[in-house]
Amino acid sequence: MRIVIAAVGRARKGPEQTLIDLYRQRLRWPLEIREVEEKRPLDTAGRKRREAALLRAALPADAVIAALDERGKPLDSKAFAAQLGQWQDTGHRDVAFLIGGADGLDQDLRAEAALVIALGPMTWPHLLARSMLVEQLYRAECILAGHPYHRA
Repeated sequence: MRIVIAAVGRARKGPEQTLIDLYRQRLRWPLEIREVEEKRPLDTAGRKRREAALLRAALPADAVIAALDERGKPLDSKAFAAQLGQWQDTGHRDVAFLIGGADGLDQDLRAEAALVIALGPMTWPHLLARSMLVEQLYRAECILAGHPYHRA
């Protein structure tokens, strides 16, 4: 199973990128990060629609879509792993995670997701959300493999 993270904004070198690289190297699932960016000055609704179009274009065909959103369902690590395992076991080739821009994801795009999850009730910087997601992907892989990385 291939994992794609489609995210609004460009990553820069720094501690968040170092964390992403660390967990990305540990993953057995192939991981691809596709970044999109709209630089034109648009109103909030217009920017969200444009970002949604760019994110859709970055998705692999027939990918299962999971959106990160503050209004999403909070999952513990075992439940997250179980969902990934279920997608893997049912033959899904690609799973795509969406991370929106500063104003969040477009409502229509969010509605297309098979799963909408929150990383908790707090708001996180986009680069930190990416690094947290990649760590949770690694943790999920370890849970599914029975590896002792996850001890809870």
